[in-house]
Amino acid sequence: MDTAVLQRLAASLRQAAQDGQPVPPLRDDLAAMGEAGAYAVQDINTQHALAAGRRLSGRKIGLTSKAVQQQLGVDAPDFGMLFADMELAPDEPVVLGRVLQPKVEAEVAVVLERDLGDTGDGPVTLARLISAIAYVLPAVEIVGSRIRHWDIRLLDTVADNASAGLYALGTRPRKLSEVDLRTCGMLMERRGEVVSLGVGAACLGHPLHAALWLARKMAEVGRPLLAGDVIMSGALGPMVTVSPGDVIDTTIAGLGTVRTAFSAA
Repeated sequence: MDTAVLQRLAASLRQAAQDGQPVPPLRDDLAAMGEAGAYAVQDINTQHALAAGRRLSGRKIGLTSKAVQQQLGVDAPDFGMLFADMELAPDEPVVLGRVLQPKVEAEVAVVLERDLGDTGDGPVTLARLISAIAYVLPAVEIVGSRIRHWDIRLLDTVADNASAGLYALGTRPRKLSEVDLRTCGMLMERRGEVVSLGVGAACLGHPLHAALWLARKMAEVGRPLLAGDVIMSGALGPMVTVSPGDVIDTTIAGLGTVRTAFSAA
């Protein structure tokens, strides 16, 4: 892979975030290097963030909708890194300047209490994943794109940390045994108006299918999921564009409600 190109693309994404000015799509520059090149760009910026003192708090999974996969011509999800400074405190307003071209989506957050590293006896199993989960929460991800006009394909969003922005978690943890994540309905409202509907099955058939894919992928690339990690498991319904003054209430049946309020500054 062309290291100079990778470094240049990574720097352009950092500059976009710093200046608040999205950049043109990266996919033409990454075409010859493919998905591996896009993840290499993501990793350059992950290492840059860690060197600057930021702390990983988990991972996010993108492209969990079959419709979106078909649109982008892929047959698997992608992943990005979550950092502790991306998590919003309860009732903390979202300053829209923190995220470029923001949109919101409802998700199930999975929180681990055990590591999911390689044990030498094959890929992570669903049973092992389930035993490693401490609890689940309703969550809202404020996604953003450093790519101009959200003109993204797979290579663009992978390089751009899977379009990660900020995230807000519910405050009442639930055990897996207390909720059916496959059938749980999702309702997102903007000041009482329904703006998005969904269900757990929209996320790869079940949010735990997405989490299992991630656990195996992270073990495969040598960066396993650890106790305490938050997994944003993927959207349960369509993304919604937000503007200053919006108040979004997101309810996932059996899990609870997350309110996110948006301000210009």
